[in-house]
Amino acid sequence: METTVAATGTEGQKWGGGTKPLGVSYGKMMMWFFILSDALTFSGFLAAYGFSRFKFIEEWPIADEVFNHFPFLHGVDAPMFYVALMTFILIGSSVTMVLAVDAGHHMNRKKVALYLLLTVIGGLIFVGSQAWEWANFISGEYGAVKTRGGRILQFVDADGKRVALDEFVSVGDRDFEAYGESEGIWYETSGDIGSTYTIDEVREGFMANPDLLIRTTQIVVNEETGASEKLILSRDESMFKLQKQAVSVVEGANLEENEYGAPLFADFFFFITGFHGFHVFSGVVFNLIIFFNVLLGTYERRGHYEMVEKVGLYWHFVDLVWVFVFTFFYLV
Repeated sequence: METTVAATGTEGQKWGGGTKPLGVSYGKMMMWFFILSDALTFSGFLAAYGFSRFKFIEEWPIADEVFNHFPFLHGVDAPMFYVALMTFILIGSSVTMVLAVDAGHHMNRKKVALYLLLTVIGGLIFVGSQAWEWANFISGEYGAVKTRGGRILQFVDADGKRVALDEFVSVGDRDFEAYGESEGIWYETSGDIGSTYTIDEVREGFMANPDLLIRTTQIVVNEETGASEKLILSRDESMFKLQKQAVSVVEGANLEENEYGAPLFADFFFFITGFHGFHVFSGVVFNLIIFFNVLLGTYERRGHYEMVEKVGLYWHFVDLVWVFVFTFFYLV
């Protein structure tokens, strides 16, 4: 009868604990677990966005028309320029984070502090830029009207260029009275509470300008150029839509209405970019804490700058997620 003897020496033992088989600290391993779970969360959000866009593809807003603002250049059509600048700033902050981690490996406290400060500045600029973009998206630029079925109708001139409501609509008399002793206004017959203009004022302005046409949010392919564009109705069709089907005025975008097209676009935009913006802001706070600890010499006394590496992993993840958000919302 043969007896099998288990090897108990150093050669026969695969791993008996007490050592790190992957050479990674507990803190960095937990950061990788967090990044993986957060990546799955963002993947779910972007997948939901993709399915919704595919379902409403014919009325989905064209990104070049929505994100065409640039600070201090009012009225200048600059599609994607500002978003591209935001992306460049965020990627640049990722470079400064790499330099901070490298300086930490060389135990160079001054360079770690400098590059962390530059990373924080880049993150603050990005968050501020995103807030500015939100403000423009919420306030809107042109205005539109909505039909009973929830469709958005926009106004263009004979050349197909968008025309804002304030270019052809005038504010008329309002039928209202003061509500109690407060300064609030209670509209009795005007159905467009919260809008600058009423639907009747829009109709009057449209009738007084024979060169105006209505453009629907339905996207069609131009047979000559092959480009995607929105369907423009004839003058008679435009008058019929405005007189018989339009019921309210829409200015800007919120969680219920969107002057640029499908309301779901605004819902996803606010939620996904806001969720990512929260991540960037959190990263800025983390970097500031690490920055002050560097100035106090905390990591010099520990003998390593591993905390800079861990917050660097988070920051690189946030930058990578923005690449996907940028692609889904602005490029595709």
